[in-house]
Amino acid sequence: GETFLLGATTGRIVEITFERVVVTPAPGELGKMPFWHGDGPGRPIERGRAVGSLVRELRSGGNDAAEARLRQRCGLDETAADNLLAYLDDQAAATGAVPDDRTVVVERFRDEIGDWRVCVLTPFGAQVHAPWGVALQARLREAWGTEVDLMWGDDGIVMRLPEAVDELVVDDLLFDPDEVRDLVVARLPETSMFASRFRECAARALLLPRRRPDQRTPLWQQRQRAADLLSVAAKYPSFPVLLETTRECLNDVFDLPALVELMADLRNRRVRVVAVDTAQASPFAQSLLFSWIAVYMYEGDAPLAERRAAALALDRDLLRDLLGAEELRELLDAGVIADVELELQRLVSGSQARDVDEAHDLLRVLGPLTLDEVVARTAPSEAERVSGWLRALVEQRRAIEVRLAGLDVVADAADAARLRDAVGTALPVGLPASATEPVDDPLGDLCVRYARTHGPFLARDIARWLGIGESPVAARLASLVTEGRLLRGEFRPGGADREFCDAEVLRRIRRRCLAALRQEVEPVPPEALARFLPQWQGVGGRRRGVDALADVVAQLQGAPVAASVLEADVLCCRMAGYKPADLDQLCTSGEIVWVGAGALGAVDGRVRLAFRDQAALLVPAAEPCDGAVHDALRNRLRDRGASFWPDLVAAAQAASLPYDAETVLAALWDLVWAGEVTNDSLAPLRARIAGHRSGGAGRQPSRAGRTSSRAGRSRRGRLRLGGLSATGPPSAAGRWSLVEPLLSPQPAPTESALARAHQLLD
Repeated sequence: GETFLLGATTGRIVEITFERVVVTPAPGELGKMPFWHGDGPGRPIERGRAVGSLVRELRSGGNDAAEARLRQRCGLDETAADNLLAYLDDQAAATGAVPDDRTVVVERFRDEIGDWRVCVLTPFGAQVHAPWGVALQARLREAWGTEVDLMWGDDGIVMRLPEAVDELVVDDLLFDPDEVRDLVVARLPETSMFASRFRECAARALLLPRRRPDQRTPLWQQRQRAADLLSVAAKYPSFPVLLETTRECLNDVFDLPALVELMADLRNRRVRVVAVDTAQASPFAQSLLFSWIAVYMYEGDAPLAERRAAALALDRDLLRDLLGAEELRELLDAGVIADVELELQRLVSGSQARDVDEAHDLLRVLGPLTLDEVVARTAPSEAERVSGWLRALVEQRRAIEVRLAGLDVVADAADAARLRDAVGTALPVGLPASATEPVDDPLGDLCVRYARTHGPFLARDIARWLGIGESPVAARLASLVTEGRLLRGEFRPGGADREFCDAEVLRRIRRRCLAALRQEVEPVPPEALARFLPQWQGVGGRRRGVDALADVVAQLQGAPVAASVLEADVLCCRMAGYKPADLDQLCTSGEIVWVGAGALGAVDGRVRLAFRDQAALLVPAAEPCDGAVHDALRNRLRDRGASFWPDLVAAAQAASLPYDAETVLAALWDLVWAGEVTNDSLAPLRARIAGHRSGGAGRQPSRAGRTSSRAGRSRRGRLRLGGLSATGPPSAAGRWSLVEPLLSPQPAPTESALARAHQLLD
């Protein structure tokens, strides 16, 4: 139905099929200019989960309830709601399941030319699907030996299987959460996205200068120059633009933490996978295929620089620092590491040697050991026989006795050449030729074996074990990290240097730590929560005095509490011997302020207590009250500062407004409950609540009472100014001031939200 410019004429789109766009002339109508769609940021995981949750909730209820929700809460009219529900029904009829936040649908079907297409349908968004697709391409290319055509979008991933492949196992689509991050990082430099982002980063870094600053450089020429720069930069793993390109792809385009979490949910069955074969593409898959056609229609015309990226060996240490990758020093438990090391070293019951063959197995797995070390790894009942076992192994040429790092040790005969070539150990005579033939990497083999049988370690640990210098060991360990055979990072709690560790050992430690943490956060019965909450809130505290009251206020500050229960129920139960005078002392000294947070009924309302220096962060801005008397009081306090009751009455009188006590008092407390006005003490607040309880809040004495009291005041020397009494209602006593100065300068919303979050946690 849209019209667009086709040369100098206007055409209207009648139909769009998989192979053509049918257009009819539309002379005289305004048409749109064709343009290329750029890459969008992709749907974030939060919105993806919200979309999936909505789909699941719409499907769980009946159509009537779903339509009512769409119309009332989502703002859809009747036609739009019917269309959306019909769309979901059609998808359910085609695949038997609809993708949502707890369901991933893997759909397989043949396209128009008979090739298999596989669509992974999820709502989680392109920021999750993009790294998932990169990892899939890497795995399937290694398994099938050919490049896989694959495209991702906000609604899933679609791929075309090679002709020689007829099926794709669902398990091939899933990854170990601990490995998917490294796989994506390793595959990233080979993607076309990396090449295009590299061109943009190089241009921002002024590495692609223009010949003339006043003219644009054609994009195809920028691609050529960027390709030349990339081919040179690939030789230098620490080149800053390479690292910045990787950082941009991983942090700005991909959401790797969300992908890791999704893979964990799939492995733990919190998110299910539904595999289905269909005769033709389902409605959800058709949307993905439309984007597929748009991507691959001109794929052959894509510039080489963005279709073939260089194979890069990025500096992983610099990249880790740049990305801010989390180190595990604060996450791993030292006790768990110690337990795993005991198991790896065969020092726990059940893994100790019980005969001569198992003793030989210790030497084969752990490497050279002293007699005492073998005894420590032998069942206690067999410890006296260890010497005989080792002597038998030496006589059978299955083991050798050598000198290593100044100690007499027994080693597996198969390690003879390694010890000779890596350490210079003198070998005994009589060994078979097969045991003395040189090996390709003697020091590397010893380092890898040490890593597999120990927790996180340093280069000097291996150097001390072998009795050689630290430098050659450190160099070989660094090369093993580059080859991907070892990992390096901050692993041991309390450590200072970065350690080395075997990947499988680290994975084992992480699983143990995670299991321990899960035990700590296992659900508890409601009774435990009921016991914990009063204790956490300090209910029943025995402390006394102003300092104890200040600590109680520090925990409660910012929380709106009904004034009628603030002192009687909230503060009293959290300390012993609560005195209202202590709270007044904190208020009059300026340490603590109280601010209204909304009226409750006629005279009661909520108030917030806060320390003065925290009020701007924890007290929200007030919404001004409307009214002439309110404006007169507000202006008085703003122009003259803190004022007493006669000043407020005089302000209403000066503005030619009603200034009787009832009117001014009502306006004053409207401002108080709105959070605009506060007092130096809580005396007027107590008087208002107490007056309400006695039935006399705000009530003025009778005319006779006023006459007699006037006489009494005259005898006590009370003043009358301009016909106004210098005293007022008890609920108006003290000095009143605006809250606004306490809340300035107004903090940033993020800073305020963070402060409130910390206060809620406290």
